Amino acid sequence: MTHPSSPAFGPLRTHGRFPYRPITDVDRFRWPNGANLAVYLGFNIEHFAFGEGLGANLGPVSPQPDVLNYSWREYGNRVGVWRCLELFDQLEMPAGVLLNTALYDHCPEVIDACVARGDELIGHGHTNAHRQSEFDEAGERALLEHCRARIRAHAGVAPDGWLSPWISETLHTPDLLTETGYRYTLNWCHDDRPVRMETRGGPLWSIPYPQELNDIPMIMARQMDAAAFADMIIDQFDEMLMQANHPQHPQPLVMGIALHPYLVGQPYRLRHLRRALAHIAARRSHGEVWMTTPGAICDAMDQQYPLVRAETALTASR
Repeated sequence: MTHPSSPAFGPLRTHGRFPYRPITDVDRFRWPNGANLAVYLGFNIEHFAFGEGLGANLGPVSPQPDVLNYSWREYGNRVGVWRCLELFDQLEMPAGVLLNTALYDHCPEVIDACVARGDELIGHGHTNAHRQSEFDEAGERALLEHCRARIRAHAGVAPDGWLSPWISETLHTPDLLTETGYRYTLNWCHDDRPVRMETRGGPLWSIPYPQELNDIPMIMARQMDAAAFADMIIDQFDEMLMQANHPQHPQPLVMGIALHPYLVGQPYRLRHLRRALAHIAARRSHGEVWMTTPGAICDAMDQQYPLVRAETALTASR
C-alpha cells in the first residue's frame, strides 16, 4: 500500500531551540562538590490582584471579588512563607526564590528575609494574575526588563534566571530572555539535565524545573494529600540518586522541587514537607547530594561548556 505524498507526512514543526539527545548519552563531569545529583528548592512566592485576574483556586470560582480563593492564596505571604523559610533555615537549605515583583509593593519584608538568607532571586513576572503569553513582543520585553531592574534595585544583583507566570511563553520568549540579560530559563521540563538553547541573542541554559514534583499540579489538580506528596519527593530523590550514581554510567542530574507557600506552608502539609526534606538533608550530610540553586547550576554548566564554544556553534549553524 502506498501513501500519497503530502506535507502532513513530513517532519513536524519544531521549536528549533535544541536537538534531541537521549539520557543514555552520558555526561562525564560531576557537580562542584563531587556529587552526581544536584537538588534545589524552587520556592514560588506570588502575589495576585484582588478582584481580577488568574490564580489557583481552593474552592469553586466565585464572581469577583472572589474572597475565598484570594484570601487562601494570601495566607502564603502572611503565614506559609515564614514557616517554610524557618524550615529551610533549620535544615540549612538554600532556595531559588521565584518572585513576583508586585511583592515589593505588597510585602517587601518577605523578600528582605530571602535576601538575608542568601537565597537566589529569580524573575517570575510582576504578578501571577496574568499569563506572559498575553503580551505582545514589546510588552513582553518591558516585563522582562522591569522585573530585572526591580530586583536589581532591591537586592543589588540582577536575576540570572526566569520562570514565566503560569509557565506561559510566546514564540519569542527565549530570544527576549537573552536580549534582556537573563542566562537561564526554568520554563522547559523536557530533561533531567541542563540543556543549552539557541536564541537570536546567544545561548540560554534551560535548567530542569519540575511539573510532576510540583505542589500545584499534584495537590490541586490530582488531589494528592500532603503525606503522599512528601512520599513522592522521597521516591523521586531516592530513584534519581540511584540513576545519577549508576555503577556503569554515573552522570550529573538535576532534581528540582517546586513549592508554593500557600500550599506547603499549611501546617499539616509543612509537617510532611519537613519529613521529606530531612530525608534529603541526611543524604547530603554524607556528601551524596549537591544542595544548590538554579543559578549555581547555570554557573557550573558554563564552566563545563564555556559560552564561547556555544556561541561559535550557534554562529556556524546559521
